Amino acid sequence: MWFNVIILSFSATTFLPGFYVLTSGENCTYTPVFTPSTLVVKFGDPASATCSICQPARTEHIFGLEKAVGETSQNKTTISWTVDSLTEWDTSLICFYNEDGKLHRSTLPITLYQPPKYVGFSFLNQNEPTMFAGHVYSLECVVQEVAPIENLTVIFYRGQTVLDRKTLFNTEKTPVTTAFTADIKPSEDDDGAQYWCEAELQLGAEGPQPPPAVASEKLTATVYYGPQRKGSSHPDPITVTRGYPLHLNCSAVGNPAPSYTWKLPSDNPSSIKSSILTIESVSWEHGGQYVCNVSNDINNVTVTFNVEVKEQPTPPTTSTTSTSSTSSTTSTSSSTPIHRFTMCLVPLFFAL
Repeated sequence: MWFNVIILSFSATTFLPGFYVLTSGENCTYTPVFTPSTLVVKFGDPASATCSICQPARTEHIFGLEKAVGETSQNKTTISWTVDSLTEWDTSLICFYNEDGKLHRSTLPITLYQPPKYVGFSFLNQNEPTMFAGHVYSLECVVQEVAPIENLTVIFYRGQTVLDRKTLFNTEKTPVTTAFTADIKPSEDDDGAQYWCEAELQLGAEGPQPPPAVASEKLTATVYYGPQRKGSSHPDPITVTRGYPLHLNCSAVGNPAPSYTWKLPSDNPSSIKSSILTIESVSWEHGGQYVCNVSNDINNVTVTFNVEVKEQPTPPTTSTTSTSSTSSTTSTSSSTPIHRFTMCLVPLFFAL
């Protein structure tokens, strides 16, 4: 019995027309292959794909394509599929080859996508983008009518700095409207910064490059914070020479802008309201402690200056010995021409 089976098999593979024998060196099976292997299509756009087997199908074998939409054309080894406008959100293609009851099949996954129709951005539960430094606030990004939602990434920005990335696990194929939130804790450096978000569809290597993205409007934030000193610290104490000018600077930044009051060494308040106190010519009574109070609606800070006044240095005096020596040198120098004049008169006298 086994002998008959072997003979029949050999006979069939040898003499039946249209049947191809695979040798060990060939890499060919009846499993259908799609080109491309993955299809990414924008909603409403045309699409096409092909399904192939590596050798012609026998007449009694079945080679076909299951589809929900579109048209097909076929030759011995290839089935071509096209659609003018793809609008089926959850669809795929199945290519099959039935070989004597043994079914070979492949599936072409189709991703139908739609970029967001609108992306909105706001500070959650606030009418205006105003914040206080050090407090926690929530940003909200609303993405409307996007598909597929599982491929969506929402990015929150401050200027060009990425603050957070958000995704959503949802297998819904049809367009979805949803909101994403991110928490921030602003500092004084964020005053005037622009906040915004961007919705990006990441569809893989087969999808459009760069990925489709829609950005929201940019909102400029106002951050309120207490006074912060500017510049380097001052020496303690501050030493100034009597008769010279004195400048004390307690400038600070803040929002709202800070105001200044001064307290002088006499413990009396000053009428000066600026950040810099100036005394044009320092006298002894200007020594002591100066206190600058810097304040706004958020906080206040005090800056203390300890001032010491010193006397001007005594100018150097002229030496008597030095003056006498100079006089003596001058006298010696002036006698020399007299001797020379006398020596010249002697020869003249004897000549006469």
